[in-house]
Amino acid sequence: MKTQTFFGWMFSLAILFSLSLSSCTKEGPAGIAGKDGKDGEDGIDGQDGTATCITCHNNTQSLSVRTMQWENSMHATGGHISHNTGECAVCHTSQGYRGFLNGTYDPLASGAKIASPNPPNCYTCHKIHDTYTTADLELTKSGAIALFNTSESVDFGKGSLCASCHQGRTINPFPVIGGPDVTITSPYYTLHHGTQANLVTGLGLVNIGEGLAINNPHGSITDQCVSCHMAPGTGAESGGHTMKMRNASNGLNTASCIGCHTNASTLNTNVNNLQAQVSGLLEDLRVKLEDKGILAPNGNPKPGTYSPALTGAFLNYKAISEDGSRGVHNPGFTVKLLQNSIAAVND
Repeated sequence: MKTQTFFGWMFSLAILFSLSLSSCTKEGPAGIAGKDGKDGEDGIDGQDGTATCITCHNNTQSLSVRTMQWENSMHATGGHISHNTGECAVCHTSQGYRGFLNGTYDPLASGAKIASPNPPNCYTCHKIHDTYTTADLELTKSGAIALFNTSESVDFGKGSLCASCHQGRTINPFPVIGGPDVTITSPYYTLHHGTQANLVTGLGLVNIGEGLAINNPHGSITDQCVSCHMAPGTGAESGGHTMKMRNASNGLNTASCIGCHTNASTLNTNVNNLQAQVSGLLEDLRVKLEDKGILAPNGNPKPGTYSPALTGAFLNYKAISEDGSRGVHNPGFTVKLLQNSIAAVND
């Protein structure tokens, strides 16, 4: 009897032990769901994907207007982007200009060339798509710039960006009045094409004769080139990003002038008279330079050895011709420099 009782207890313990093991390795049925907890704090709203785009690409049509104007500018149509090698590419291509500024394009490197060049455009002058904010409209170049053929630097404000390219290039040898004769070996001996900054400042030219210390009333204009050439104009014909001062009918854009020149009719008369005078002086100088043998009929110099005065007169002729303003950039100085250059050729 005791034996049976002992085995009965052992059997019961075994069953209990197995049940306890089973309960440890197998989950029971899910209980009733509890109440929801309190909501957490809302996170910060995300930014719409187009929020940065509409900083510029909005419904004001201002970007469309600027694009239309640029398409009618010399930057778009006359930038000579085929000149995409060496130093030429710095000002004739957009990539060359930006690359020169940020150090990724070395114009003096062997074989330096811009592939698939773009003409000067929005990206040339503005920091487009750098930050996708209004900071992208900032200019890529600011502050004082050095002028070639001088030890001078000038600060045109916003116009410094323009003047960094629109100035004469290095001349070697540069004529010194009273110095040795100059030997010209290349038919491309010239200050190059964009000499506007030189005429505005009166620097980097060959100052022949006396009376050239003439105050330029346009030299103190805030932001220089930008203030006049980008003033509101006529659609895509003048002003704004066309940078043109005259419309298709040859009418002068006086929007930036009337602050000083209050009578538009008188202003137009004065400008026309000045430009006619300068054109006449240029023609007179051209004929004399051809007669002296330094200027070829195609406008290039003839290789040879010439006096510094004759060489200087030639360079001044080319600089004032290429400036394009016919005296407006610096009226008194331009007229006097031409008169002095003509007198030097006559001597």
